[in-house]
Amino acid sequence: MAVLLALTALAVSATPANGAAAAQSEWPRVVTDALGRAVVIPAAPRRIVAIFSSNVEMLAAIGAGPEIVAIEAWTRYPPEIVARAGRVGGRLGFSVEAIARMDADLVVMTPARQAAAGMVDPLGRIGVPALVLTHRRLDDILGNIRLLGRATGHDADGDAVAAAMAARIDHLRRCLSGRPPVRVYLETGSDDRGAAFTLRDDTYTGDILRAAGGVSVFAGRDRLGRVSGEAVWQADPDMILVAGTPAQAQALTTRPGWGGINAVARGDVAAVSRALLLIPGPRVVDGAWMLARLLHPAAFAAGGACAAAPQSVEGAGG
Repeated sequence: MAVLLALTALAVSATPANGAAAAQSEWPRVVTDALGRAVVIPAAPRRIVAIFSSNVEMLAAIGAGPEIVAIEAWTRYPPEIVARAGRVGGRLGFSVEAIARMDADLVVMTPARQAAAGMVDPLGRIGVPALVLTHRRLDDILGNIRLLGRATGHDADGDAVAAAMAARIDHLRRCLSGRPPVRVYLETGSDDRGAAFTLRDDTYTGDILRAAGGVSVFAGRDRLGRVSGEAVWQADPDMILVAGTPAQAQALTTRPGWGGINAVARGDVAAVSRALLLIPGPRVVDGAWMLARLLHPAAFAAGGACAAAPQSVEGAGG
């Protein structure tokens, strides 16, 4: 799939070999964001506000973590950034005034929770570049990591992290080649009224499930939707995965009527990390390997085709 976001660099003649911020002579740079806006970045950013966990994780992975001065209240990773960074908003919205007080020279955000709609224009009026990213598919995540590398002057590290992620996914696909996909019901959430929710097929989570040798029993749905125990029973998955805690996975097995689902009766129910599956950042590749180990354990046994895993993404950048 072609990456949705394109980037044009102005006056860039070389990439720093050590992955550090580019020389001042290579600036300004112009990048095109997910809204199709040409965003001018006058100089290598030194005070970045990163809104939403995905953007914080991508910036940290490419070596721009030290430049992050503020985040939103619901970001949890990486812990060293969470511990020191300021806050510019949360569930109830975001504050352009707080960003201005941070003396920010770049804001990175996604459109969720009206962040882009409420902040792009005000930030433009006060002269703070705002870069809006969307992370719909796995290829978008890779492209956005490269884009952030160029937007922040961490060109080499952005390219290295994206290349390492792609290599690990390719390795996983190759070592699972020839194995029939495991039919999975992946529950992404539930509520106290008995509603359960599963993933959309055309998302980065759907992409990593397929890379891990799985396929959603509800593949083909065009939206994230409620599902019932009866629908899961009719779909008859090989395995049920719950994005959450072991206690949440155990609770699923006690729901009225769910005990009659074959996967529940067999005990083929497991908890999987929400952070590795539902936050579109570098760790989704770890999520793919986590899923693959659950779905195809024989491939990871001693002598199995996937027993030798390549380097983790966290070691790829500078």
